[in-house]
Amino acid sequence: MIHDVTLPRLKLGLIGGNIRASRSPALHEAAGRINGVAATYDLLIPAEMGMSFDEVLAFCAAEGYRGVNVTYPFKEAVVPRVRVRDPHLARLGAVNTVVFGPEGPEGFNTDYTGFAAAYRARFGAVAPGRVALIGTGGVGRAIAFALVRLGARELRLVDRDASKLAALAGALAGEGAPLVTIHDTVEAAVADADGVVNATPVGMVGHEGTPVPATLWPGRRWAFDAVYTPVNTRFTQDAAAAGVDVLSGWELFFHQGIDAFAHFNGTPVTDPGRLRAELLALPGD
Repeated sequence: MIHDVTLPRLKLGLIGGNIRASRSPALHEAAGRINGVAATYDLLIPAEMGMSFDEVLAFCAAEGYRGVNVTYPFKEAVVPRVRVRDPHLARLGAVNTVVFGPEGPEGFNTDYTGFAAAYRARFGAVAPGRVALIGTGGVGRAIAFALVRLGARELRLVDRDASKLAALAGALAGEGAPLVTIHDTVEAAVADADGVVNATPVGMVGHEGTPVPATLWPGRRWAFDAVYTPVNTRFTQDAAAAGVDVLSGWELFFHQGIDAFAHFNGTPVTDPGRLRAELLALPGD
């Protein structure tokens, strides 16, 4: 794509593992056009670049990137390498947006703000109720904190990594969270839950499947899958087939993306509706 060199330029990127199917370049380059900015957005995969995560982050700072998004599996690893001004976000313990400035890299979490915005847009003021949260890594932590903000009655945490479970439970206690329980199995967590969240990579391109057996869906009220490539996962299809209201991972992708662009550009996207329409018109969306 040829960019108008007379426009302000914004060099951006995404650091992650399995990101070749990411739609983030399309989102940020389109947001740039709408805002009159020549934005470029690179996919930066440390293993393919022959670098460590730290080396890629330093490379971006040295090569004039305004900022980068950070995704699985680096959202927690990046935290000690950036300044997080907001004490609330520091307790969250995960960063997905980094802005390079004169005082060094600054970290933000637009998964947190983006999920809250996506939930409210889909479900309005209805509280989340009792929520089974499967996966307590970077995106799971952000969603958990957002669910507290949204007024969840109970958070039921499930993860194969006991240390991550304990760390998130402890962090939530510092937030004055409602009841937080830890469960050994998905079945135990989902039983009698109102909402079910998949915050694992299961279901994305290259990691097909679902963490929730189809037999567990009847009686649930709402479901959210953080996976958005593909948009229609087995998780969301099974939930919809059981009459559960589904919030697509695409909505988190969109809302966290416009929040991240605002951090990068210093101003919000001027026409989010136009951006949404352009993205939905792309093949595969």
